[in-house]
Amino acid sequence: MVCCEFPAAAAGCDGAFTVDSSRITFGRGCLAELGERAAALGLRRVALFSDAQVATLPIFATARDSLLAAGIDVVTYTEVRVEPTDDSFAAASRFARDANPDGYVSLGGGSVIDTCKAANLYATHPADFLTYVNAPIGDGKPVPGPLKPHIACPTTAGTGSEVTGIAIFDLLSLTVKTGIASPALRPTEALVDPDCTATLPGGVVAAAGLDVLSHALESYTARPYVHRPAPPRPSLRPMSQGANPWSDLGCREALRVLGQNLESAVRDGTDDAAREQMMWAATLAGIAFGNAGVHAPHGMAYAVAGLVRDFHPAGYPAGESLVPHGMSVIVNAPAVFRFTASASPQRHTEAARLLGADTRDAGPDDAGEVLAGELIRIIRAVGMPNGLSGVGYTDDDIGALTEGAFPQQRLLQNAPRQMDKPVLAELFGHAMRYW
Repeated sequence: MVCCEFPAAAAGCDGAFTVDSSRITFGRGCLAELGERAAALGLRRVALFSDAQVATLPIFATARDSLLAAGIDVVTYTEVRVEPTDDSFAAASRFARDANPDGYVSLGGGSVIDTCKAANLYATHPADFLTYVNAPIGDGKPVPGPLKPHIACPTTAGTGSEVTGIAIFDLLSLTVKTGIASPALRPTEALVDPDCTATLPGGVVAAAGLDVLSHALESYTARPYVHRPAPPRPSLRPMSQGANPWSDLGCREALRVLGQNLESAVRDGTDDAAREQMMWAATLAGIAFGNAGVHAPHGMAYAVAGLVRDFHPAGYPAGESLVPHGMSVIVNAPAVFRFTASASPQRHTEAARLLGADTRDAGPDDAGEVLAGELIRIIRAVGMPNGLSGVGYTDDDIGALTEGAFPQQRLLQNAPRQMDKPVLAELFGHAMRYW
């Protein structure tokens, strides 16, 4: 889609969009470039963030050895929590202040990269924890200046955190997931090495891949950037700008790549080509949603993950109840896209076609059902739960889920249709089960 296919901005709305991204190096074996990349940024003392599991893998030694070979002093932090909390962000920030590095490296999934972003932020610009957290849960204050250099090295094909200015966590006092969003948080560079995903269990690949899928779908169907109110100053233009010509490019290609490779990447851990393509799709979708924003499935997911009681997914650390982020998103997606299809039937139908659905006979009134049907087929094919009921929720939880999701206004206002409390309650009801 080219610029002229978007309508002219209405009075009071923005007629421009901004494109931001990290510098990206993509390819097998590029993790070994880490030391040279860090040295080129002038780094002499680096805080290397990871988690306890990744720290035992050969890729951790590859990263650390590369830094040391470049003459860089390395201090390590491997206590990152899967699904971070405000407490774990605070602990990481204390480490960063004490270590006082001149730059950061994150090696891990979205939890590691997000924790490193937060540690960099609070060590560089100390403040009360809620100062930078998204309003209305936090104060939503802008980050007052640049952060130290951060090289992000993802080990999952999912969150896209290596190219976004977003850090997500659980706020324990409210049992809700929220985040910090600022262009300042976007990593300076990303080293995207598909070899880092070789040992991931299929269930982790599925959850992460469905996060990628929803990033692309939500960005592609988000409110168009020309429908967003113009900011008082250009510097205040939000990262969640809405669908725009740049984000459309990444979304469409990510959806096509996912449609061709997701099931193979999950089913056969030896299919290196499929996993490499999944990594590429994650990068494309990350750049896209970093400039367009996601909407209701992610906004609803924060409540799904935050209120979990007793669910233990395969492939994740034992003994802790959690709904992995991609899973918490995708259980809402079919219900949401059935609802939003009337706002842009052509985009919803095109997304279904890119994922692999036969849309030749689909008219505008069929768009929601065609896309929801293809999503449900994919969800079943990769072994995801049957909607919210599959992760432990019942109809009695709809009220609490609605109250948990409604504060996520940064996301909900990016949806192409209004997401008030009655609509959210209806969507949660429809998301309880799909088959």
